[in-house]
Amino acid sequence: MGDIRLLLADVDGTLVTDDKALTDRAISAVHRLHDAGVIFALTSGRPPRGMAMLVEPLTLQGPIAAFNGGLIVTPDMSTIEQKTLPAELVPEIIATVCASIDAWVYQGADWFVTDPNAPHVEREAHTVQFGPTVVDSLGTITEAVAKITGVGDDHELVARISQDLGSRFGDHVAASRSQPYYVDVTHPEANKGGVVAYLSEYYDIDPAQIATIGDMPNDIAMFAPAGLSIAMGQSDDAVRAAADRVTASNAEEGFARAVEEYIL
Repeated sequence: MGDIRLLLADVDGTLVTDDKALTDRAISAVHRLHDAGVIFALTSGRPPRGMAMLVEPLTLQGPIAAFNGGLIVTPDMSTIEQKTLPAELVPEIIATVCASIDAWVYQGADWFVTDPNAPHVEREAHTVQFGPTVVDSLGTITEAVAKITGVGDDHELVARISQDLGSRFGDHVAASRSQPYYVDVTHPEANKGGVVAYLSEYYDIDPAQIATIGDMPNDIAMFAPAGLSIAMGQSDDAVRAAADRVTASNAEEGFARAVEEYIL
């Protein structure tokens, strides 16, 4: 795949291990991409601050796409552009999510929750390396909301809610799962396919010269426009079927192996 000029990678479940570690082999693979003249870029459902710890070890220099593309930032976390949810729909989206599972709201650099002891809050704080702001009610946070996340340990329920949100709000939102226990609701143009289009224009690179790698249903959107798409080994059948190639799992250096075997 010598014509690949840019690799766009998901973070959780792809670039890092399940315990959120960035392995030496993964770091080395990214540096080898730099040496080969291949641009390396990140996209994630994480907030920008949740990717700040990756900038230095990976020597990131270009745009970073947080919130699945809802907020594009520079490596120093300055905003390049953002796409936020329609303010008039935010209360209804929150109410729809909260009818069945917990909800989190992201606004700018802030992460809001109502219960700091709710499932996955502590793990998320460890992952993104900052804690949430605890509020009595999420309903008053309506302006400039980049992402609403529904959180639940019933994975089938979370999948159904993702589908219901897409059906209920249609073209006004993008709803997809970034983890089996998360459903992310963002601006309709804030999806990973849009990130491919953004980077294509930013770097003046044909999408056919862009490779993408990910592991979850929200990564499928960036598979279609890319010249080469790679699914992680632990991905479900739908994600694997949507990709051109399948690498090993994130527990088996799948990211680094994909770079070594399919890009370099």
